[in-house]
Amino acid sequence: MAHELVGKTFAVDLGALRVKLTYETDERMTFVVTSGGGMTSDGHTETVDVEIVEIRPRAYLVSWREASGATVVHVEDLANSTLRSILTLDGELHRLAGTFKEI
Repeated sequence: MAHELVGKTFAVDLGALRVKLTYETDERMTFVVTSGGGMTSDGHTETVDVEIVEIRPRAYLVSWREASGATVVHVEDLANSTLRSILTLDGELHRLAGTFKEI
């Protein structure tokens, strides 16, 4: 099933952490860190396997594991242009919220 995220790029602004997400398929996404905010290096780029679950019209639960071992879970809400993120990084749990807009 092709989700409405596929084939699109989104800007995520979580305050100090800013990322661009490009959904290539229902199972593959590439992210580019535009501002790491001390959590990761600016410019870090990685292609990851994702699971996308529609939780209501225009809202998706997206999860993946990065090469570093970091795990990420997003609620990406296209209707309200918001994103909630829970991630583990170096054994620490981070909860972030911000904006999510197609570019």
